[in-house]
Amino acid sequence: MSMLGGRLAGVPAPFPLPVGLRLAQTARAVERAFDEALGEAGGTLPVWLILLNLKLSKPANQRELAEAVGVREATLTHHLNAMDARGLVTRTRDAANRRVQVVALTEAGEAAFVRLRDAALAFDARLRAGLADADLATLTTLLGHLAANAGAGEAAPPWASLAEGRAE
Repeated sequence: MSMLGGRLAGVPAPFPLPVGLRLAQTARAVERAFDEALGEAGGTLPVWLILLNLKLSKPANQRELAEAVGVREATLTHHLNAMDARGLVTRTRDAANRRVQVVALTEAGEAAFVRLRDAALAFDARLRAGLADADLATLTTLLGHLAANAGAGEAAPPWASLAEGRAE
């Protein structure tokens, strides 16, 4: 492309910031702040997602847990090793199929879940500050449209039931 008077030829002036770029910048800023909030509560996003899925969906084995969290089994194993070492989870062999490991929360895991749940809900309240319910409904709809337009579809997040208080 050639330059005309300091502008790229063929690019409208003023050049609007692409929605995807703005969304990516916002997502990174929110992700960093959320990571910090979880860190202050003694966790990380992977730990939170694992605890959340163990609490809400009670997957039958590590394979189902990996699918629910959205990671490969090898990645999940890495996180579970660290969580097991911290006493947050136990892993036992399934009596019917010794190749299958069943993951369960320990008492310390339950306490970590509560701490991270409280941090996640406080962070969510912080994000919602100053936004009307109608604005939040519109945002949810728009984000769903953007995900669909990007080809990502619209799956229910593993934390959806927190709003209904089912993860006590």
